[in-house]
Amino acid sequence: MSADLVCPACDRTYADRWRCTCGTPLEFASAPRPGGAAPAFSTFDSRRGLWAFEDFLPVEPGVTLGEGFTPLVDAPAWDATFKLEYVTPTGSFKDRGAATVISRAVALGVDRVIEDSSGNAGAAVAAYAARAGLDADIYVPASVADAKRRAIEAVGARAVEIEGDREAVADACRDAVAEGDGWYASHAWNPAFFAGTATFGIELAAQRDWSVPDAVVVPLGHGTLLLGAYRGFRALVEAGWTDAMPRLLAVQAAGYAPIAGDAGEETNDLADGIRVRKPVRRAAVVDAIQATDGDAVAVSADAVGRAHEALRAGGFDVEPTAAAAVAGLRRYRERGVLGGDADVVVPLTGRGK
Repeated sequence: MSADLVCPACDRTYADRWRCTCGTPLEFASAPRPGGAAPAFSTFDSRRGLWAFEDFLPVEPGVTLGEGFTPLVDAPAWDATFKLEYVTPTGSFKDRGAATVISRAVALGVDRVIEDSSGNAGAAVAAYAARAGLDADIYVPASVADAKRRAIEAVGARAVEIEGDREAVADACRDAVAEGDGWYASHAWNPAFFAGTATFGIELAAQRDWSVPDAVVVPLGHGTLLLGAYRGFRALVEAGWTDAMPRLLAVQAAGYAPIAGDAGEETNDLADGIRVRKPVRRAAVVDAIQATDGDAVAVSADAVGRAHEALRAGGFDVEPTAAAAVAGLRRYRERGVLGGDADVVVPLTGRGK
């Protein structure tokens, strides 16, 4: 097998490995780009799921459940546009990454995958593994929401409950990987997952006739969506299909905000999907924010709760973590980071559970 992966820190290459021996997350050694002018959005076949954008993907087309092509909806009450990432097979944007990471697992001849997750990534990996006929073990916090545990187990995966915080869950999962219990389909470490989430940016620009908004406001835990969006938008610039990058404005949960800082606010456990104190790709996240003149803020549980109630009252049945982005949108406007006339897109990242 060729050396598909490379370490951005020490340049070591690998055919397959979940991280470099130096401890750095790996990347694909090459990034495909299409030639020619940008085609009309109508030419993309949504029946292929995100593989409609295969010219940008370093993974061979494989597993799909029809992910992607999520609606863009005007949200005048928030002076923004919402991209409904919760309208997906398992109810979150993580389906994008699950499609590509499980497709890579299939290409490598894997028969069992293993993942650690607070819920949505685990449900997505479990569903796509089932679609591909693979066994899956999903390590979750013992406090995981019942609905998310049921979603994992409903498709035949095994939910392995671990006491302790999110880092304890990740440590237990990686110990299992080291013991040979499965191939690590990690949404934080595996570069194939980020190849899938990059289609968020590509698809968004395509839906807007190859224009990009002034800013995208994104909830931030490990940075799976923020980094995916950054890489997708950057790929479009490199392909010559767009000529600008939107500002990437991150929103973290107070108490779990290593990039934004917490400013003395109480711990926000309501936005459970972004309760991450040690993001694996922190340096890359910071670089993406800086490269796009972006920013990061932390929001309280109260702010998320208010945003959650307002979203549901407006017909958007999302989980609290998705509402964190809307709470962050308000914070950015209060700080003057976003003007009232700014063209802003906010992904609503997870279905109400």
